Amino acid sequence: MFNFHHKNVVITGGASGIGKLMGEIVLKKGANLIIWDINQQHIDETLQVLSPLGKVSAYLVDVSDTLKVNETAQQVLLAEGFVDVVINNAGIIIGKFFHEHSEDDVKRTMAINTMAPMYITAAFLPTMLNENKGNICNIASSAGLISNPKMAVYAASKWALIGWSDSLRLEMKQLKKQIGVTTVTPYYIDTGMFDGVQSIIPLLKPEKAAQQIIRGIEKQKVYVSMPWSVGFVRFFQGVLPIWFFDWFVGRVFKIYHTMDHFEGRKL
Repeated sequence: MFNFHHKNVVITGGASGIGKLMGEIVLKKGANLIIWDINQQHIDETLQVLSPLGKVSAYLVDVSDTLKVNETAQQVLLAEGFVDVVINNAGIIIGKFFHEHSEDDVKRTMAINTMAPMYITAAFLPTMLNENKGNICNIASSAGLISNPKMAVYAASKWALIGWSDSLRLEMKQLKKQIGVTTVTPYYIDTGMFDGVQSIIPLLKPEKAAQQIIRGIEKQKVYVSMPWSVGFVRFFQGVLPIWFFDWFVGRVFKIYHTMDHFEGRKL
């Protein structure tokens, strides 16, 4: 059981949505919170709200900028000391049919959702390996397990993230390192990021999702699937004929039409 008390916790995308909610939770558990975010206004507002709860520091970072990621990671290590937990939470979605994506849409989605968690982890992992302790939590998506129209690039970014994240977990195990790796695969979370999504399966409540993720890290879980039924997607894909799976998911649960009226977060 991992204890957050007096631990340094980096959360990317930590100034809004579930990132901000997770920050509040770990502060109440006695952790020192280190926020990375791209929006200075959100950072300022979050610092004002969360600072009374404990030690909070914040860094303005575009996680798609590899040079900035490495520079900021070194600043954090020098200023804050050893980082016990990295929660790779920052992410974006561009909800379009694949042929409507620009080259920049594809590059930015992959850079933020897939490459950034790798480079951020690479920046903090050496000290974790030296100390033989630490935790990496990667916020993926159920879209990394199941295909969906108007999510082709987003799904690709999350499929890649899941494959990398769980491979990293196995590497730490093979190297006999006490470094936990938790992969999170939630359904749509009602944070505004998925505004316009229409689903007969209720969207996840942000507060509950944040609590489950932090609890998953504490319990050193390999996967945190929300709702629990997401954890059975791979099983059903393996045992059911694809035509039946498509019919059941697409026609019965209407998953393949959830993005029909997608709008996304208003900036």
